[in-house]
Amino acid sequence: MATVTPSQDTPPDRRRWWALAALVTSMLTLGFDMTILNVALPTMASDLDATTGQQQWMADAYVVVFAALMLPAGLLGDRFGRRRMLITGLAIFLAGSVVGTLAPDVTWVIVGRAVMGMGGALVMPLALSVLPSLFSGAERTRAVAINSAAAALGMPLGPIIGGWLLNHFWWGSVFLINVPMVALTIAACVFLLPETRDPASPRVDLVSTALTALGLGALIYAIIEAPVKGWGDTLVLGPLAGALVLLTLLVLRERKAVRPMLDLTLLTRRGFLLNALAATLVTFILSGLLFVLPQYLQTVLGNDAFGTGLRLLPMGAGLIVAARAAQPLTTRFGPRAVVTAGLVVLAFAALLGTRTTIGSGYGFTALWLTIAGLGFGLSIVPAMDGAIGRLPRDRAGSGAGLLMTLRQVGGAIGIAALGSLLATAFRDRLDVSALTGSAADTARESVVAAHLTAERSGVPALTGSADAAYVHGMVLVLLVCGIAALVTALLTAALLPGAPEAEPAGDDIPAMAAVPADARQ
Repeated sequence: MATVTPSQDTPPDRRRWWALAALVTSMLTLGFDMTILNVALPTMASDLDATTGQQQWMADAYVVVFAALMLPAGLLGDRFGRRRMLITGLAIFLAGSVVGTLAPDVTWVIVGRAVMGMGGALVMPLALSVLPSLFSGAERTRAVAINSAAAALGMPLGPIIGGWLLNHFWWGSVFLINVPMVALTIAACVFLLPETRDPASPRVDLVSTALTALGLGALIYAIIEAPVKGWGDTLVLGPLAGALVLLTLLVLRERKAVRPMLDLTLLTRRGFLLNALAATLVTFILSGLLFVLPQYLQTVLGNDAFGTGLRLLPMGAGLIVAARAAQPLTTRFGPRAVVTAGLVVLAFAALLGTRTTIGSGYGFTALWLTIAGLGFGLSIVPAMDGAIGRLPRDRAGSGAGLLMTLRQVGGAIGIAALGSLLATAFRDRLDVSALTGSAADTARESVVAAHLTAERSGVPALTGSADAAYVHGMVLVLLVCGIAALVTALLTAALLPGAPEAEPAGDDIPAMAAVPADARQ
């Protein structure tokens, strides 16, 4: 790609590090924005009367659009200018944040989140691709590491920042905080970043992009709506069939393309496939748990929003500790052993969590959350490194894009599938015999709605039934997570190759270094 690279013979320009600070701010904002909403969902559900399905869409609207647009976003930057498209992405993200801040109802929150996902899809790859125009050699590797660490650091900060904001301001503040940070980043990019582009880059495949967005959106819609409408309803079966057709057309189109956006032939490489499967499964579980846990901690255990954010820290602490230990352990025991061990630890944590009862309290929850964090860190880092390490030299970039897309899809499906399992179990277990028809329907929408209905109707027993029903649903979610992690651990232990098949080219290594750090999200 055509880039402007600083000469190693010239004195370092201090403005480059200020530019890096601007990029770090954007990555930090993206990082905590992926988790800040989770801790706000119980409050938003109460204030906006949002059902469980609507809460799933508030979380998934961002991820679905992000996953669909991330690959073409990189091509847009190559073709029309990376700085220009990065600033465009930040402006779109800013506009989505404003929409979310001012949203009068659930629909506009979902719209705002989708717009933010569009902007985030441009920012994430382009914030990395502009670094070679600022740094070279060892400085470039250091800059990539700093930039990637910012995205990883933002994830555990999200619940804490969101909780503090909700304790002092209204729920729209979780969107408003993005506005000054992104505005500052846009100004810094305008004045500090050089423009780079690659006129020889391939055109953006709009048809494949549309097939990805529509197919994934239809699939997520069907999964989210199934608990309410039933799997046999035409409004569920229709989108499922449509998703199957659209995604099949996508696969056929990409297989015939000379320069495909999604290089699906890489999935025929066993080492890449199994490592990608492990990384995607971990993202599936992590996204699902971050959707389920805040409502348990806040509504069932009675913590405020900030307390909920703090109580999610054991998982983040376990993840950070294990992520740091993963590399030396991989060097000593090999990636297959470490990935398998991480998945087994994750399965153990999830199965331990199934012992949670309504009277367990936070101490037991903190225990299995910490163990889960260790499992996440031990499995995700070597899995991502292993997948990248098994790519051919000339396909390292497309392989990294495919891997990140698979992880985003895994996260979207995790929120939809595990959230729907929880919603179904909650509706089936909740005792609404003391309520009238409309009040009963309202109580079944979510645990927050059930608590509010209990207060309005003067039926205190409903609160206890709602808490028990929610814990029952969460236990089922943990059981599915545990079984899935255990099955994947058996597959990796039996089939994952022990030695890399290929190494990425030297010039690709800094770009790839961003992927494991991003995986810690």
